[in-house]
Amino acid sequence: MPRLLHDAMLLNMKAATKEAALRELAGVAATVCGRFTEATLLHALMEREAVGSTGLGNGVAIPHGKLEGLDEILLCFGRSKTGIDFDAIDNRPAHLFVMLLSPASKAGEYLKTLAMVSKILKQPGNRQRLLDSTSRDEIAAIFAT
Repeated sequence: MPRLLHDAMLLNMKAATKEAALRELAGVAATVCGRFTEATLLHALMEREAVGSTGLGNGVAIPHGKLEGLDEILLCFGRSKTGIDFDAIDNRPAHLFVMLLSPASKAGEYLKTLAMVSKILKQPGNRQRLLDSTSRDEIAAIFAT
């Protein structure tokens, strides 16, 4: 699974809406990646959200998308203390966000990474640690499976 970089973590998201959350995550991803603008990354995420919400329930959302020209899978983590309505299946706000952007050519690795992230976030203990942690190292370690 791709590494979650310290620079790709937002421990206190400011967003109050779904689109603002995606914009905030796209902004950090654009900074980390350096090859795409926030607008380009946001467009890829919004295209995927138009198919169906990536709000999985239990306070978790995994916005994701594919991009031509991206070299490797990019992971970003975000946490919202107040929670954001993300059209989740259980109608509860999302507090934990793992954004995944993949090269269009790496479909197999993309699906494998998405499955691993989902598996990690399905565990209540991991969700609680992610909510409580003040350490970027600890957050990265949770995803370093």
